[in-house]
Amino acid sequence: MPMSDRLGKTIKDFLQEEKLSVGDNVIFLFRALGLEEKIDYKKLEEELGEVAKMSKSKANTVDPESVIEKYGADTVRLYILFAAPPERDFEWIESGIEGAHRFLNRLWNFVLKNLDSARTFSTQGLNPEKLSKEGKELRRKVHSTIKKFSQEMEKDYQFNTAIASVMELLNSLESFKPVNEEDQKVIGEAVEVILKLLYPITPHICEELWNRLGKSSRLYQEPYPSFDEEALKAQEVTIPVQVNGKVRAKITIPFGADKDEVLKIALTESNVQKYTEGKEIKKVIYIPNKLLNIVVK
Repeated sequence: MPMSDRLGKTIKDFLQEEKLSVGDNVIFLFRALGLEEKIDYKKLEEELGEVAKMSKSKANTVDPESVIEKYGADTVRLYILFAAPPERDFEWIESGIEGAHRFLNRLWNFVLKNLDSARTFSTQGLNPEKLSKEGKELRRKVHSTIKKFSQEMEKDYQFNTAIASVMELLNSLESFKPVNEEDQKVIGEAVEVILKLLYPITPHICEELWNRLGKSSRLYQEPYPSFDEEALKAQEVTIPVQVNGKVRAKITIPFGADKDEVLKIALTESNVQKYTEGKEIKKVIYIPNKLLNIVVK
């Protein structure tokens, strides 16, 4: 192990044992040495010990004006609300606010790249029956995000988990490959939903993107999005197949398929055949859309 790593490990262990943080007046030491402008205190805290709680006495407070100037007010708001539930304290970590900034940049770039799809949804609407299999799955994700976001906000304003659900939706959008014109429209639906959900948290970027979509209204005038129960229904589901209680395969079945249909699909799997061939099926236990257990003797 390099000397620098061993030294860093030793300092970190000492700080943890003594319940100290790098922020405990360390800035005053470097200021006296004339090194104040050359030290990245946040990085030092992350590498060598627990991040110190913000305190004027430790000279480790964050100047909101400088942070807003660097990242923008939307990024700061997003990071503060995403970092922890509102009833808890949180540690200000530079990498955390950088992550929030990257997310908003990704959202900005995605919307600008897909303006045509979003505008088509606005003018023509969407026919769910014409969506491809992948399109229906994405639309299910869109409406499950609306439901999740609403539930988390109603449950003691859990901004962090609500925001996380929107981040997951953007991940799904970025990896989605539309198959037909209707799939393009579901991208537009997803974009509008994201902007409406995030508007109370990041109003500036959402309002600007809403305007780029060609909207004549302001976002605060728009109704809160509601989820479609039909869209939430999965088309297919993957379930485990057990033989005598041990998982032998996983199969994809139509959502809501009955026991006979699921058993027929399961018996086409080579590994299921391996453990059932030449044996008598005594019992079939099926928990709809969740599990199939074949009991043989």
